[in-house]
Amino acid sequence: MIRNLIRYAYRSLSYQQLNNSRSAKPMAEKLLMTHCSSFLLRPPSTNGENGPPSVTYALIILNQRLPRFSPLLWEHAKIRLCADGGANRLFDNMPELCPQEDNVSVIHERYKPDVIKGDMDSIRPEVKSFYKNLGTKIVDNSDDQDTTDLHKCITYIRDFVSDEDKPNLCILVAGALGGRFDHEMGNINTLCRFSTTRIVLLSDDCLIQLLPSSRRHEIHIQSSVEGPHCGLIPIGAPSGSSTTTGLQWDLDNTEMRFGGLVSTSNIVKGEIVTVRSDSDLLWTISLKKQP
Repeated sequence: MIRNLIRYAYRSLSYQQLNNSRSAKPMAEKLLMTHCSSFLLRPPSTNGENGPPSVTYALIILNQRLPRFSPLLWEHAKIRLCADGGANRLFDNMPELCPQEDNVSVIHERYKPDVIKGDMDSIRPEVKSFYKNLGTKIVDNSDDQDTTDLHKCITYIRDFVSDEDKPNLCILVAGALGGRFDHEMGNINTLCRFSTTRIVLLSDDCLIQLLPSSRRHEIHIQSSVEGPHCGLIPIGAPSGSSTTTGLQWDLDNTEMRFGGLVSTSNIVKGEIVTVRSDSDLLWTISLKKQP
């Protein structure tokens, strides 16, 4: 009797599993998100042809030494913000990055930010007055001590950009790495807080951006300016399964977590790297020193 009951229960369970498998809908394929560091290349000349939607770049300058390619980022950007003391860096460092121009006053006027935003505890009074007299908008958020100046600037850009341009928005953050470690971690935390917005943290040596787990990712490598060293690091939660192509040491349904394996000191091998994961990942790649 007991044997028959077990056999009956097993058959009932098998039929139920079969019916569930027939009625179950296949999992939806994740939407593709493409990435390209073309902002490190000269902007293409516009010829009026109708092509795919172009990326809308915005630039935020933080209070760290400007990367050597900052004039190039400026050229790509449609709106430029300084986060509080970032205005000091723009004022002090940009002339050093334009050695072909002898007239410092001309450089200061050419590289005038659209907005300076933050709690205004770092910007020098004379720098604030200089840019204000040139027409820069000054937004004092000293009443808000719960968010970083980077967070404030990203919020401003998202409100400024039209709904039509939002899907193509990419925010470049210069001076985001280096200096105090807690500032760096605060900047990385901001990537997670705005996970639906493309944000790239930049220093002279590398870039960092978030790869949300809700998408599959295709990274187009600009080998003349970036690589070959790269890394993929889980952020927010361990990754139970990450898979890549295009790396010297590809991940194949690999688990990654702090205290265990993380993909550092990897090397890009091809022109395209693909990434799929069940957890948000940080993608970082080295930037080449230009002669």
